This record gives sequence, structure tokens and C-alpha cells, in this order.
Amino acid sequence: MLASAAAQTLTGTATNGTTGKPAAGDEIILINLSNGMEIAAKTKADSAGKFGFKLSDGAGPHLIRAIHQGITYHQMAPPGTNSVEVQVYDVVRKIADLGMTADVLRLEADNGQLHGKRLFAVNNTSAPPKTQMNDHNFEFYLPDGAKIESAQARAPNGQPIVAEATPQAEKNRYAIVFPIRPGETQFQVEFTLPYSGSLKIDPKPLYPAQHVVVVIPKTMQFSASSPSQFQSMQDPSQSDTVVQVAQHTNAGQSLPFTINGTGTISESPAQVASGAAQQSQGRDNRPGGGLGAPIDAPDPLQQYRWPILIGFALILAVGAWMVMKRQPATAAAPAASTADPRIATHPAAAPAATSAPAKSTMLLEALKEEMFQLELERRQGKIAPAEYEKAKAALDQTLDRALKRQG
Repeated sequence: MLASAAAQTLTGTATNGTTGKPAAGDEIILINLSNGMEIAAKTKADSAGKFGFKLSDGAGPHLIRAIHQGITYHQMAPPGTNSVEVQVYDVVRKIADLGMTADVLRLEADNGQLHGKRLFAVNNTSAPPKTQMNDHNFEFYLPDGAKIESAQARAPNGQPIVAEATPQAEKNRYAIVFPIRPGETQFQVEFTLPYSGSLKIDPKPLYPAQHVVVVIPKTMQFSASSPSQFQSMQDPSQSDTVVQVAQHTNAGQSLPFTINGTGTISESPAQVASGAAQQSQGRDNRPGGGLGAPIDAPDPLQQYRWPILIGFALILAVGAWMVMKRQPATAAAPAASTADPRIATHPAAAPAATSAPAKSTMLLEALKEEMFQLELERRQGKIAPAEYEKAKAALDQTLDRALKRQG
């Protein structure tokens, strides 16, 4: 009887990771994942950062959301959990030491059009840790004439969600307003532009980068304006690509190169499996890999976004593999540590096999973000009721299987 009563109570502690003090007064929200993203209760952390909820809806899966200075932080509470810890961080407008593990530009061309995907893996190593947020939080350049098809962002430990890239005053410069929390935040932009068989591009990364990577099909040619800036390397997962890498670049450094010819990159086995699953549900399967088909709201098939994470890794793996390949063994460990060990989409940075329970935990982490996005779009009227019910039913089924595996 006592055990049953304890199982119906969920307590927790919210800590400010910037100050090391209790996150007193922060709003704490209990979300019931058994019914999508239903807000079950709200409270505030007390002077010691403590909070508690009575689980009137049973001991199913829950999500704890803490809001600190306008930014949300999440912590899963799987079935049977009776205590959780949530960490939040103070918000600043600018962090001076932001850097990128990898800036990967993947290009393909056919039928008079260039298809590009650009992936940024941004490291926030601020000390003490803080979250950066302003009205042009992450900025980047795209080639002249580029049309943005989609943009996505992923918080540390989170799942890719739809983002918006807005033009800035300077030509070809764009910004994404998305919090850069401590750890690694990822952004991906897909774009197209007219192509006549030859094009000069300058990625001009706005942050210092360990590796700037250009990936093109072998049927296309790459020529750097300054040959010493790039080194040719082979992507071990794809033999039909040309991979060029510029290492340890500075913020704003000019890295011009010219591409010629046409061609597309064939999918790796992992991408083929993911693409087949998406196509069976009517998803668009555009060339270029990466996060898969663009995700536009409303999207009645959002529940299939989890396999997209596999594709996300196939681009990141190039940069991560370069880190492990080019750096001495003594330096490889810190480089690998920048990747999130709980996310299965970093195979090159975390080569150790992942256990079945760990995979279930990773799926739960992804599902919590997916459910949040689905519920948010429903409340904003961006998704039709029938589409919402279809997506929610599929998510519930996936969640149920994940919880059984974890149990």
C-alpha cells in the first residue's frame, strides 16, 4: 500500500547550472505523455529548488518542463520514476566562445538546379554554462541566389524541429532564432539555386570551426581558390563522393571554391532503409540525405521524423570521422566527447555499441520533443484534427513499444 502511494508522487529538484544554486521560483510543468502532450499540472520550484506533483493519471510516462528566463528545459520521467532533476541555465544575449565542431556543406546538381544541405554542429562551452538567445541567434551565409527550402534545429539531447531562417540586412546572410543551450546544438538548412554547370561558392563560416567539410558526387569536380585551404579525404561510408576538408578555420574566414559538373550522391544502406520507410508513408525522398525530406507545418506524418535522425548522422559522421582520423589519439577523446553519447546519430564520435535499453531511452528523448511539437501545432491550429489524431495514434504506439522495451 505504501509503495503504491509512493508511486503516485513525483518529486524533483530544479538547479541553475550557471550559478549552482536552486532555480527558485522557476515554473515547473508536468506533462502527461500517455495522452500526447497533455499538461497535467503546474507549480513553481520553492526556495530550495524543490517541487512535487501528485500523479492522479497513474504511473505512466511523464515529461518535466522547467522554464527559466523564457527558455524551456526538459527531463523525462519514465514509468516508475518518483524523483527527477532538471537543470536550467541563465540566458545571455551573446556568448563569445561559441564554436563549431563541423560545418558540412553537401551539394548535388541535376536538371539545371543545385541542391544543397548545410549542417552546423555548434558547441556552447561557456564557463559557467549559459544559454545564448537573441533576435538573430545563429547566423550563416548561403550562396547568392539560394532559395531556402527548409530549416531545422536540434537542442542538446533533443530532436530536430522545424525552424525559420530569416534574411538579414547583409545580402545572403541569414539567421535562425533558436536557443543555443550548453552542449551541442545542430542546425540544418536545405536550399536550391539555379545551376548552369559551374558555380563559385564561399561558405564563409561566421564561427570558428574545427572542420568545414564539402561533400559532392564523384561525377562533379571541386577546385579550391587556395588549394592549401582544403584537403581531400574519403568518406568511409560512401565511395561515390568527393570530400574536401578545411581544418581549424577562423570566424569569417574566406574559403572560396568552385564546383563543376552534375551528379547525385547515392544513399548509404542506413539512408535507404530510412528512405524506404518514409516513402511507404508517402514522404518525399529528395536527393542529398541529411535530415530527409523537408518538414513543413502542418505535416500529418511528423511521427516518422525519428528515423530522420539516422540521416542527420550521415552528414555529421563526415566531420566527426575527420576529427578521429586527423587528430592524435590523445586528442581524439576530447573531440568525441563533444557529441551527445545518448543520441544514436553520432556513430563516428561514439563507436561503442549501444545497448537495447540505451536505444529505448534515446527513443523516449526523441518522442518527448516530437509530442511537444505535435501538440504545439495542434493548439496553434497548424494541423487538421484528422491529421493530428493520425499522428498522435502513431506516436502513442511507438511510445508504448519503447516503454515495453525499456521495462
